[in-house]
Amino acid sequence: MVVEHALLQVRPGQDAAFEEAIRAARPLIAASPGFISIEVRPAAEQPGLYLLIVAWTDIAAHRDGFRTSDRYVQWRALLHGFYKPMPTITYFAQDLLAQDPFAESIP
Repeated sequence: MVVEHALLQVRPGQDAAFEEAIRAARPLIAASPGFISIEVRPAAEQPGLYLLIVAWTDIAAHRDGFRTSDRYVQWRALLHGFYKPMPTITYFAQDLLAQDPFAESIP
């Protein structure tokens, strides 16, 4: 599994419209092969800033699957007008602190 991460800076005064649009866009990404989950979290102390976290089976599911699909064209039409600047996507590998299910059985 990989995690896609982006900081989304939404244009001033557009928070409510963005939040409505991201909810409408969720089914587009959720229908993608290799999609696992999505989180969109508003910053606690910085209006207009959101953290996007999407879990995928692998990078190709996002980059070569969703990003080349008709669903992405719709996603982009719904959301990209809200961002200034456009976000940078970063992929992260497996959690280094994830619990190893066999760790407790090793003396």
